[in-house]
Amino acid sequence: MDVVQIGIIGVAGTLLAVQFKTGKTEYGIYISVALSLFIFFFILGKLGVMIEAVRTIGGYIHVDAAYLGTLIKMLGVTYIAEFSSSICKDAGYQTIAKQIEIFGKLAILVMSMPILLALLDTIQEFLS
Repeated sequence: MDVVQIGIIGVAGTLLAVQFKTGKTEYGIYISVALSLFIFFFILGKLGVMIEAVRTIGGYIHVDAAYLGTLIKMLGVTYIAEFSSSICKDAGYQTIAKQIEIFGKLAILVMSMPILLALLDTIQEFLS
């Protein structure tokens, strides 16, 4: 039911923003940002379920908690970067949106380095 509600709110907000597109363009952008923030906070409310599921999976396969924490951080960076980038694109600032996307990708790369190094150490132990 939550998906239906968010879908209806999204479509209604979009139709309202389109009404302002011809006259006061900035109002359409404000409506779009407000609607996006509403959906963002709704998703944050559901994030607890996701984190608990990842912890349960981690308990089954006995993965180091640091790796699961890094995975959750990567998901957060991905979502925030995509969210911010989309708002900038809607406002007509594609260059800033691309810079946010690049920064998000580099941040994920930096976060993944310790995991990659641990994987390479494991492979090296198997080969020795």
